[in-house]
Amino acid sequence: MNIAIWIAQILLALAFAASGISKLVQPYEKLAAQMAYVNDFTPGAMRAIGTLEILGAIGVVLPTLTGVLPWLAPAAAFGLAVNMGGATATHLRRKEYPMIIVNLVLLALAGFVIYGRLVAIPL
Repeated sequence: MNIAIWIAQILLALAFAASGISKLVQPYEKLAAQMAYVNDFTPGAMRAIGTLEILGAIGVVLPTLTGVLPWLAPAAAFGLAVNMGGATATHLRRKEYPMIIVNLVLLALAGFVIYGRLVAIPL
């Protein structure tokens, strides 16, 4: 079970680090050209979302890896789950249904990490 939780943590970290970095590094106009939902948010909001995604990616792995404040890993996973809830709501409102599948998969991974690190194998 611990290996499965670690795999989920690493997958979450990779997905959110990549997403967050792209939101921070790419110009707003390029992001908007790649992802239509970006136009619903200000450039500052997109940078904030990217920053939170990177922090979540770090937080979902580093505390468990180091053993320092390990309760932060499920807390970070909860933050990422909230992010995916918002993303799902945005894609539902915009009728971008294929994107919702990705959101729900990431939401499920985050939920698995929360359950795993708080209930199945508490740290």
